[in-house]
Amino acid sequence: MVENFQKEKGMKIAIDAREYSTSTGRYIERLLNYLMQTKSEHQYLVLLKPGDMDKFKPTNPNFKAVECDYKEFSASEQTGLKKMLDGLGVDLVHFGMTQQPVRYRGKTVTTIHDLTTLRFYNPDKNRLVFGIKQKIYAQVIKRVAKKSKIIMTGSQYVKDDLVKFSGISPAKVTVTYESADAISEAPAPLPDLQNSKFIMYVGRPTPHKNLERLIEAFSSLRTNHPDLKLVLVGKKDANYSRIEADVLKRGIKGVVFTGFASEGQLRWLYENTEAYVFPSLSEGFGLPGLEAMVHGAPVVSSNATCLPEIYGKGAHYFDPLNVGDMENAINSVLTDGKLRKKLIDLGHKQASKYSWKRMAEQTLEVYNKALKS
Repeated sequence: MVENFQKEKGMKIAIDAREYSTSTGRYIERLLNYLMQTKSEHQYLVLLKPGDMDKFKPTNPNFKAVECDYKEFSASEQTGLKKMLDGLGVDLVHFGMTQQPVRYRGKTVTTIHDLTTLRFYNPDKNRLVFGIKQKIYAQVIKRVAKKSKIIMTGSQYVKDDLVKFSGISPAKVTVTYESADAISEAPAPLPDLQNSKFIMYVGRPTPHKNLERLIEAFSSLRTNHPDLKLVLVGKKDANYSRIEADVLKRGIKGVVFTGFASEGQLRWLYENTEAYVFPSLSEGFGLPGLEAMVHGAPVVSSNATCLPEIYGKGAHYFDPLNVGDMENAINSVLTDGKLRKKLIDLGHKQASKYSWKRMAEQTLEVYNKALKS
């Protein structure tokens, strides 16, 4: 397929989309979707894992899928992917994540979503091995930041954080804000929650997501809201299993672990929740909260890292390290109808400020600038 893909005009650009189907792959999936709608003479080779080859459906003849069976954070990535890129003869590579062959010498641009992995331990991993990987990853970030022609981040906070950590010039980093689309799938009620009053969280259960403190705050809330439920939405993994076991051991009632939720189920949850609560200690953009705003959920959010920048006046904030402050903020939204309505209205306005289409256009501008450098 690649051999028959000859560029006639423009340049040949490879886009690393190995994260296409992961939870963090929403960025690259949306970028490709809107980039295909953006006028450009460039030719694009989209690098996908074997299992994603049938999921990516090009709607533009300038885009071709290329199988790329090199796992992130692996030795084969450093050797095999480098060799593959050398063989493709592209003019530019866009890495949608930090991890990449550090010895690749061609022109590159890189999206760095955040530096969270450097600062938080994942209890699902071997502590010694994970610690070693964190040290290696720190060096990879610095190397990538220096060798990439341009770095893209999803927020000003991450840009400032990266500049401070890596020592690169701020002029080398471009902020390309992400966005949130309304879910088009019809709402699909969860039968066990149809007649329930609940607050919710969507996402992974890793330590920086701060779910333990959210559960503590919820447990206290039930003193005055005995029928309230806390719905935690996300694919079951070792971390979720650990948290669920702790909730059962401590006898905390009303916590619902849904596991994976379909788009229709997620839409129904957003549209029926009393509040979307985002207790995170560290984010690069905070997409779930913005998606909740799109669907009319009042958002109660941590005031950490980029979240006030992204959510603006559309959220009610708390200190994520203070369980009492978190409880009070959630309680305010549960009991104050005027505040709830205000958050819904301001949330809609805040979410409308972002655009995937604009992000794709800005990314194309980055490509063109990098190609000329």
